[in-house]
This record gives sequence, C-alpha cells and structure tokens, in this order.
Amino acid sequence: MNSAARVIVGVSGGVDSSVAAWLLKSQGESIAGLFMQNWDDDAQDSANVAGGRTPGATKIGSDCRAEDDRRDALAVCGRLGIAFHARNFAREYWAGVFEHFLAEYRAGRTPNPDVLCNREIKFKTFLDEARALGAECIATGHYAQVAKREGRWRLLRGAGGDKDQSYFLHQLGQEQLAATLFPIGHLPKREVRRLAAEAGLPTAQKKDSTGICFIGERDFRQFLSQYIPARRGEIRSVDGAPLGEHEGVFYYTLGQREGLHIGGVKGRAAAPWFVVGKDVARNLLIVDQGGDSAWLMSRTLDSEPAHWVAGSPPAARFECTAKTRYRQSDEACEVSVNDDGGVSVRFLSPQRAVTPGQSVVFYRDDECLGGAVILRTDARFESEQRMMAA
Repeated sequence: MNSAARVIVGVSGGVDSSVAAWLLKSQGESIAGLFMQNWDDDAQDSANVAGGRTPGATKIGSDCRAEDDRRDALAVCGRLGIAFHARNFAREYWAGVFEHFLAEYRAGRTPNPDVLCNREIKFKTFLDEARALGAECIATGHYAQVAKREGRWRLLRGAGGDKDQSYFLHQLGQEQLAATLFPIGHLPKREVRRLAAEAGLPTAQKKDSTGICFIGERDFRQFLSQYIPARRGEIRSVDGAPLGEHEGVFYYTLGQREGLHIGGVKGRAAAPWFVVGKDVARNLLIVDQGGDSAWLMSRTLDSEPAHWVAGSPPAARFECTAKTRYRQSDEACEVSVNDDGGVSVRFLSPQRAVTPGQSVVFYRDDECLGGAVILRTDARFESEQRMMAA
C-alpha cells in the first residue's frame, strides 16, 4: 500500500464515497482513503466546560455512529487494497462551523452548517491534510461535477437530477476546484448503488445518512437546548391573537408546520398553522393559516457578501436562476451586486418561506455561479419589523 497516493479520497463510510474510491481505483488512479471525524463528544465536552456548559450533555450516541462509519470506511479501503488514514477534525469543526451555527440560531436565523462544513472542513482542512500526506488532489462522493472552460474551473450540477449537491458546494473557489475530483458526479444514485453491489463493497446496502451530521438521530430541540436554553413564549396569529406557547423561538423556522401544537381555534378555519415570523426581542412566534399564506411570500432579498466560484460576479447586474433552499426548483431572478459585495435579488415570481441565514445560490444552465447567506427579505412580517424599528 502506497501512502503517498496522488489522490486522497474522503471516505465517510457511506456508499457514495465508497463508489468514488472504487471508480478511481478501477481507472488505475493512485489513491488512499481518509476518514474525517468532525464531531467528537470528548472534544465538545472541553468546549462545553470552557463555555460554562455541562460536560457530557451531548453524549447521545454520536460517537457510536462515528465509530460505525469509521469501521465501514476502513472495510471499504481494505476491500480496495488502499491505505487508510483517519483524522479527528472536531476542534476545527467546532471553531469553523459549530460556533457560527449557534450564533445564527441565537440571532433568530436558520443557518445551513453543511455549506460551511464544505468550505471550512472538507475543502480546506481535509485538503491541507491530503497535501501534507503528499497528495496532489482530493476526491469526495458529492453529486457535482468540475470542468475547466476558457481558462477557469467551473462547478457544475451533478447529473443525477434530484441528488445534485452543488447547492452545498457553492462556496468553493478556483483553488479548491483545481484540486478536487467528484468521481460519481455524472451518475444517478441508483447506478451508484448498482456499482457498489457489483463491486462487492460492504456499504452497498447502507442507508444514506440524513440530517445535520453532529445531531444524527437525536431530537433537534433537545440537542440545541444544551447550548441555547429554552425560553417559552407566546404564539400569536398575524392579527395579534394569542394561540398558545412555543418552546423557544430559536427552535422554529419560517414555513414550519410541525411542533406548533395549535388545535382547533374557535372562530378560525380548520386549516393548519405555519410559522410566518419570529420576534426574538419579544420572544414571540407569529403564525398564520395555510401553506400559501401571503405572510410567507417574498419577491426580493438582500444578502451578506457573496462568494463567486469564478472569483468575481458575472456582471454588476445580471439575470440567472436561483435556489433559496436545497430541494427547490430553479427560479428566474435579477441580481444586482452591491458596493459591500452583497447582492440584491428580485425574483420574477413570489417565493415561499425565504429564510434569513439560509443560502441563495445562483445558476446559469448547469453551472453554479456562487451564492450568499440571505440577510433579509421583503416578506410582510420582516418588513413591518423594520418599519417599527426605523
């Protein structure tokens, strides 16, 4: 086994990274595998003590899952006859991802830690470690593609349709893309499963992981309450009527229906209630009936400074399509780049539950141009709050 491989594959213990490694090995590439542990309860306990929290509070099975994944990753490398490395990046993850995650929730926003994890850990810390091992580049099991056209690297959608993961990779730049391979980006998921079974990989039938990596199968509110204490408050309708109590405005996001526990309300239609606003200062959760409530709709948004895959925006003002959440279909929009690097976006049709803290990601055909964290929208509740504060 040659530890000085040209390509280090990020082996997660899942089927996607397993097939990525198998494809590269089948093509005659010199590879090794590296398993990243990004959440370590012992490391988080140290941070808990430093932050005044109770050590051991997070130990609800996350280490067990990480160990299972590590064993599966090791088994895949053994099956392929390649070197296996393991690194613990938990402290880097805490500083580069999790602290930001908590800060955003405390501010009443809804962050996307997967985007930050890719930028700070998988394509920074991992890439640095791979280079320290003597590799020229890294490979992962993401459903995305890289191509060099007209002298620059471009991030392209994965060809597998609904498995495209370019949304989560939009913070990558020229340096990262030049040193990255996405071996399964041209394949649909069903083909990846078929190849895994054909190759006899031990992860062929393993279920895909879901949710945020450091939470896993745990209850989200229970997990978050260990870092942001619950503070019960009032749920009100958009016309100010009290409807019940929430467990803490931080635990809810725009468009959410589950967990409100609002039963039949006298004088109201028998329709479900949805979160349409959060007043963090007054600890109020604002709701309205109907998933298509006008209070959930917006046409414009402003963002924090944007990241552009090419290193700069296509123009100061341009048209493209965008997503404001991963599973959303592309929506036509007009983008204006502001002096501070942020963007103002106007959609051609109203958008539902565009959420501050999430990412808006821009596309032209199959190319991902970049994206930014959503700062504010013209949704009705947000607009009224700004007017009251002015």
